[in-house]
Amino acid sequence: MVQGTMSGAGKSLVVAGLCRILRQDGVKVCPFKSQNMALNSYVTKEGLEMGRAQVMQAEAAKAEPSVYMNPILLKPTDDQGSQVIVNGKSIGNMRARDYFKYKKTLIPDIMAAIDKLKEEYEVIIIEGAGSPAEINLKENDIVNMGMAALVDAPVLLVGDIDRGGVFAQLLGTLELLESDERERVKGLIVNKFRGDKTILDPGIEMLEERGRVPVAGVLPYIKLNLEDEDSLTDRFDKRRRNLINIGVIRLPRISNFTDFDVFEQVDSTGVEYITRPNELKNVDLLIIPGSKNTIDDMKWLKETGLESAVKKYAAKGGPVIGICGGYQMLGYEISDPKGVEKGGSIEGLGLLPLTTLLKEEKHLEQVSGSIVAAGGIFKGLSGKSYKGYEIHMGETTAVEDDLLRVQAGNNGKAETEEEKEAPLLEFTPNGSGYTKGNIYGTYVHGIFDDAQIVKTIVNEIAMKKGVSLELDEVIDYAELKDKEYDKLAAMMREYMNMDMVYELLGMKERR
Repeated sequence: MVQGTMSGAGKSLVVAGLCRILRQDGVKVCPFKSQNMALNSYVTKEGLEMGRAQVMQAEAAKAEPSVYMNPILLKPTDDQGSQVIVNGKSIGNMRARDYFKYKKTLIPDIMAAIDKLKEEYEVIIIEGAGSPAEINLKENDIVNMGMAALVDAPVLLVGDIDRGGVFAQLLGTLELLESDERERVKGLIVNKFRGDKTILDPGIEMLEERGRVPVAGVLPYIKLNLEDEDSLTDRFDKRRRNLINIGVIRLPRISNFTDFDVFEQVDSTGVEYITRPNELKNVDLLIIPGSKNTIDDMKWLKETGLESAVKKYAAKGGPVIGICGGYQMLGYEISDPKGVEKGGSIEGLGLLPLTTLLKEEKHLEQVSGSIVAAGGIFKGLSGKSYKGYEIHMGETTAVEDDLLRVQAGNNGKAETEEEKEAPLLEFTPNGSGYTKGNIYGTYVHGIFDDAQIVKTIVNEIAMKKGVSLELDEVIDYAELKDKEYDKLAAMMREYMNMDMVYELLGMKERR
């Protein structure tokens, strides 16, 4: 098991690296996290929902993602509650205090998932959550030392030196553990180190002396094009002008922002997360991402002035793409008569003649196909193939333009002659997306993962700006990530004591 001194210490990547190393060495390995809190999720081939962090780790292990790798997923709906997903299906929303009392009843589900994985894999690498020394959360713990005890797992403890105080992190965590918990910690990892390691060596010696636990590795800071944990990503903070700028609105309940990581491999193209209207002025493509609470996030767009800014951007011909919740916001109205989110209804952006009805049953499905049609700047997307998945609680329906404009008033009025003349087209099949002029919406997550789609989007923007880009090196996101897992594994082999890891696994003879 890999635990951390805090959230963001690097547990997820360490687990992914270990999974790739073991897989390279011929070991059948998979990841596991009993409980994950995240808004980035994925749909398995069985149509079940799980956290993307375990999907990333499964990819590193070259294993088919399964909800058994993440039997409990918590998707925050607001600051006090979450949607609780068990074995891939929602069992409803719970307040934090109610879930704290309830979670111990899920231990049978956790153990059943472990037992299923044991049938197929030689090694399971378990990831913890947050810190095992969070005293207020130790009662009925099912994700850190409580999880380690359930399966009698040795623990590697990761600290982040890049944020400072790594010795206090590691020693303080050990000090706050119970004696039996501390006994489980068999190795310490200093993560994200920058500089000359010889300068750090005296500190490592003192750490081992005071902690009475060996250091299993000092891992250098490494830049990888791999998915980040939700709120802890540094992607949200990037502010750099590029030749081509893709703006993604950072909704308060943004979900599956991993959809846009693929663009970061393109030279001279940057992805920037937007929270203020004035940040749209240099954007070449605006994306409205998924949301766990679409109505509240639509309210936020109105309150911040971004609603008006997006409409002005679109009226000037700026291309806008909406994904999932962002797609719903492109329409005229989102209604929630059953209280799926908080009830009520709200006017959308009015950029596509659509209405959305939120429903209690969640739509979960892996999908593949070809883009049916596209007009506007991205007309070259027509016929391009994609693979992805859908996760949504709503049903979006196209409505007659004139009728909808009567209902919506000025909100539905076309701003330009070009927009008036542009027909509404089916963008992705089976009503999962529509397009009109330079406005595109779809329920499909992962639609950008195909290299041909990325190249088409970036090239069309470049042509409009009168610049030329070299796009021959752009590859499918799956292929890109596979190379990054190998890069991660090579780094960890060099700087981590893998003999210790194999010994902890009782597999030293496999080295």
